[in-house]
Parts: sequence; C-alpha cells; structure tokens
Amino acid sequence: MPKGYWIGHVDITDPERYKEYMAANSAAFAKYGARFLIRGGRFETVEGEGRSRHVVIEFPSYDDALACYRSPEYTNAMAHRVNAGIVDIIVIEGYDGAQPEIR
Repeated sequence: MPKGYWIGHVDITDPERYKEYMAANSAAFAKYGARFLIRGGRFETVEGEGRSRHVVIEFPSYDDALACYRSPEYTNAMAHRVNAGIVDIIVIEGYDGAQPEIR
C-alpha cells in the first residue's frame, strides 16, 4: 500500500502564533504515525512561484494522512494557525510503481 503525504507551502505572518500551532499539531501527528521528511530548510525556487517555508510529512497510508487532517486533534491545532500564516496543503498518495533504471 502506498504511503500518504502532506505537502505544505507556508508564508508565516505571525511567528509566535505559528509556534503555538507547531506545538499543538504534535498530538495529531503522533496519533497518525506522521514523520517529517522536509521541515523548512534551504531551498531554491527554480521554476514557478513558491512560499517561504516548505514541509513534507509522510504517513503510513493515504487514508492515515487524510484522517489526520480531518481529526479533532488537528482541528484543534489549526485553531492556533489562524492569522499566523498563509498555508497551502495537499494530501497525496505516494507512488509504489516502477522507477527509472539506475545506470
């Protein structure tokens, strides 16, 4: 079964309030087996437009990723994010198919 992912692009507008959101979201992430693959870090927008912060979170499955987003624990965390940033999040299923041949 493919894993599930959240891909988030964020512009933080109120750093202190955003810290509250980050502290509150850990309950939902722990419950649904989330693992951060990308959480900020260096980047370069090489094509298109981007935001100032990027996040990729891995879940055991797509269903877990959606359940986490829709959970009461995450709903509580989102309340801390109101007016703290501009956020785009997608929930996407991973790919388990063939990969390019490595030479």
